[in-house]
This record gives sequence, structure tokens and C-alpha cells, in this order.
Amino acid sequence: MNFTSPTEVLPDLVRSTVAETPADPHAFDARPYSGGDPYADYRATEHAFTSLVDLADRRLGGSVVAANDEFFAQRENLLKPEPAVFDPEAFGHKGKVMDGWETRRRRNTAEAPFPEDGAHDWALIRLGLPGVVRGVVVDTAHFRGNYPQQASVEAACVPGTPSPEELLQAEWTEIVPRSQLRGHAANGFAVDDRRRWTHLRLKQYPDGGIARLRVHGEVAADPEWLAALGTFDLAALENGGAVEDASDRFYSPPENTILPGRSRKMDDGWENRRRRVRESNDWVLYRLAGRADVRAIEIDTAYLKGNAAGWVEVSFADADKGDLSDPAVWTTVLPRTRLQPDSPHRFLLTGAPAATHARIDVFPDGGYSRVRFHGSLTSAGLEALRARHARL
Repeated sequence: MNFTSPTEVLPDLVRSTVAETPADPHAFDARPYSGGDPYADYRATEHAFTSLVDLADRRLGGSVVAANDEFFAQRENLLKPEPAVFDPEAFGHKGKVMDGWETRRRRNTAEAPFPEDGAHDWALIRLGLPGVVRGVVVDTAHFRGNYPQQASVEAACVPGTPSPEELLQAEWTEIVPRSQLRGHAANGFAVDDRRRWTHLRLKQYPDGGIARLRVHGEVAADPEWLAALGTFDLAALENGGAVEDASDRFYSPPENTILPGRSRKMDDGWENRRRRVRESNDWVLYRLAGRADVRAIEIDTAYLKGNAAGWVEVSFADADKGDLSDPAVWTTVLPRTRLQPDSPHRFLLTGAPAATHARIDVFPDGGYSRVRFHGSLTSAGLEALRARHARL
């Protein structure tokens, strides 16, 4: 494999059993770091599921609640939202400082020093947002010769806030079988199981380091919790809202606009490139948590001082009444309105129709950091969520 080229895109990994490991035990190692950009020979993967929200994102409440070993590098690093960094000069009392989760080398006996087949380290992950997992990325960035040979992922659905001891006694289902990993690479695995999960158990065989874990999927909020809340943010990721489409994702993704809390810097919102085609504009299409009545909208342009949208227009549609591509199903609920940079904006609605989707058009371009659609589910919307929850 040629490592002199820029970042390489790998095909999907073939899931392997122990019997299918390569003849060369170092076949999937990366070359030792030799200076320069540490990501120059990083092996990336492309998967459709990576466009979905990371259910384990620390910003959404994800946490690594326990691990059996974290001698060299802390388990919490697994869920950092930013890519792993590498400092070749960083050493501590225990060895090389790595931005990931790294365990010590396993040992067996003097007569049979290698660990027994099946020996592994593990970490328990609480998903920030329970949901259906569509794919997992086990990222071994900067772990070139000290990454685990294989990994597997198990899932469980446990109500409430269980302790690590309770989780270890839970019923676990394997959603990614024991599979070969590559060093210094994003190892992606599609998941076929369509049930709702709250926790994962990551196993690495037999030991080593993993930089990041990404758990991409679809949020499945508890409908009884939403019913108890009454009025809530219908577009929020944590409540089951989602971005279905957008005209532009050049600088930062529109999914940022439905993250919890206020943004903390400019790239923590949605910013598009500068539009050069006249009589056109940028837009984002949102799917609400369910069919709902929206009573108020908040649009925040925090930290977007020279890049905020100039004007905004908001429209609602009910997917149960027609194809969303048909302009006739859309109703404008907020006509074109001027936005101010780095400012919160609040709009009260009266007489807006029930909706399953919302579209925000910005003119001519520019971004915003957060959007909130405050309202409550209709009776039909709540029953539909309850039916889906029962299926999962």
C-alpha cells in the first residue's frame, strides 16, 4: 500500500473472524511517523451512514462510563468531537501521551506469553441520544503499531441511568462482530440491526489504542417523555428532530443548528459559502420530532458577525398531505425578515398549520447558529411516535 500519497480513502472493511486474520500479522499497520503532517498517510473511509448524527457525541450527553484498563490514555478521549491530535514530543511517566483510549500490553504466562484468543479490553459507552445505530467508526488515528488487531461492538437498551455494575449485568446484543482493524485509519462498519439502543460496549482484541469512536444513527426519543414535557423544541436532535437536506455545507454542517445550548464559536453553527448566482438562495430542511403545532421560533446568529444571513423566511409543510417537493404543500409562516448579526431573534406564530417539516430560507446566503421550533405534538403525531417506539 502506497503511503506517500495524501490521505487515502479505503473501501468498506470486510468483517473478519479470527480465522480470517491475514497471514502477515502486521499487514494492517501504518508506517512509523517520520515527521510532517501526521494525517498525510491517514487512511479514511467513506460511508453513507456518517452523514447521520453521532449518537455518542459528548456534546449530546455521551459518556464513556467505565473501562477495564486505561493505563496509557484515558477512556474519555474516545468521544471528543474533534479529530485526534498527535504531538511526537509528548511523553509522560507512563510513556507516549496519546489522544485516545490506550490500554497496557496483555500478558499470559511465561510458558505461553501471548494473551489467549478472545482476551480483550472493554469500554462502556452511554449514548447521548438513544436511537437506532446505522454505523460505527472505530478510529485508530496515530495508533500505527499499537492499535488492537480486532474490535467488536455490543449494544443494550437499559432504562434510566444504570451504574457500570448494572450495565455489566445487562443483556447485550452484538451489532458489530469481531472484525479486523487497520492502524492509523478510520475503520467503518455498517450496522443492520434496527432496534433502539441506549448503551454500547466496545471490545478491543487483545489490547492497544483507539483514538475515537463514532456512533452514527437516528435518534429515537421516548414519546412518553415528550408527552410529559408538553411544549418543547420540536427540531432539537435530543427530541428526535433532524436535518433532512440543505443547499450548502461548505464551512460547517446545518446539524449544528439543532445541537443543545448556544453556540460557542463561529463554526459551531451553519455557515455556507458566498453565493454568486443571482435570484437564488440557501436553505435548510428540517424534520420535526413528529406532527406538531409550532407556536414560536428562535433563530440565533451568535458569533456570525460578518457571515450572518441577511434575511430569513420560514415555511411549514405536512408530509401526510403531499409530496414535500410540491410547492403547494408549503405555507409561509414567517415572511422574509431582516436578521441582525450575532443576535438572538424570537418570533411568535398565530394560526400556523400543523407541520411535520420546516424549511428555513436565507437570503442571499450566510448562516445562523441555532434554531428552535417551540410547540407540542398533535394527538396524531404522539400516537405515531408511540407506534414507532413500540416497533423499536
